[in-house]
Amino acid sequence: MIRTMHLRAQAEKPACGGEELIAQWRIETDALLWVDLEDCPPEVEQRLLVEGFGLHPLAVQDAQRSRHQPKIEAFPDCAFLLLKGLGPDRDEFVFETIQIAIFVGERFLVTRHSGPSPSIDRLWRETQADASIFARGPDSLALRLARLLVDRYLQRLLTLEPQLEDLEQAILERPGDDILAELTGYKTTLRKFRRVLLYHVQIFLELLEKPPAPFRPERVHEVRDVFEHQERANSLATLYYEVASDLIDGYISMASHRLNNIMKILTIVTAIFVPLSFLAGIYGMNFEYMPELKSHTGYFVLLSVMAAIATTLLLIFRRKRWL
Repeated sequence: MIRTMHLRAQAEKPACGGEELIAQWRIETDALLWVDLEDCPPEVEQRLLVEGFGLHPLAVQDAQRSRHQPKIEAFPDCAFLLLKGLGPDRDEFVFETIQIAIFVGERFLVTRHSGPSPSIDRLWRETQADASIFARGPDSLALRLARLLVDRYLQRLLTLEPQLEDLEQAILERPGDDILAELTGYKTTLRKFRRVLLYHVQIFLELLEKPPAPFRPERVHEVRDVFEHQERANSLATLYYEVASDLIDGYISMASHRLNNIMKILTIVTAIFVPLSFLAGIYGMNFEYMPELKSHTGYFVLLSVMAAIATTLLLIFRRKRWL
């Protein structure tokens, strides 16, 4: 799908359409153009981007890859940003990203994404309704898109906080393997969040320190705003990753503690029955000349000795706080 947005100078509302607006944009030297590509055939994208906009073929190849780490690259007439956007909103906490390529020129913005992007769709609607958003320039529009992308990261991360609190309470009240499995899943997902957000932080730090030509100096505050939100999202992902790790460690410690208590009880039972079993074993041997066998009170004496041994051991264990 190819959709375009064309904004003439001093126009109150941008025009939206297809490839036909690109030819019109070339004629009007003071007009701005936004081209959005989604799931287009690679050869169509190559023709449009390389031949139509003069973009570097290697940058276009990177944009078309199904998997590529986020990055920023400067060219003489444009800047290339490759970011990871989140997929559609879901009830559960999942990590689903789509690759979003952004080419920023003096008079054009090209976005290319491998699947539906809620952030791009929202920005498209906002720009249609308010032409002043686009009138600020393609660099401002690209930064606004980056801010929408990171805001969705923040929103999804913040939904995890109450879930971690519930899991912490569940560990204390009703620990189970299902809780450990859920925490391990969150930890794995948060590791992916951290990796992507760290790339984004590095990209916007570089954009802040060495802005490419299409990003005008007056955009420094907008770049800083996006950078700070990327840092915050990365910090949140790191914080929740550490919380999930602590909860896993806490669960394992509590499980070990419960196991130790069980083993302590079993050890105490064994310690009590060892001497009793020893005495029972001795007097269970059927030798004819055992003196105690001739005693009328031998049975009761032996039972009393065994009871005394068990009681003494129980008192010792209780005094040492083993029980």
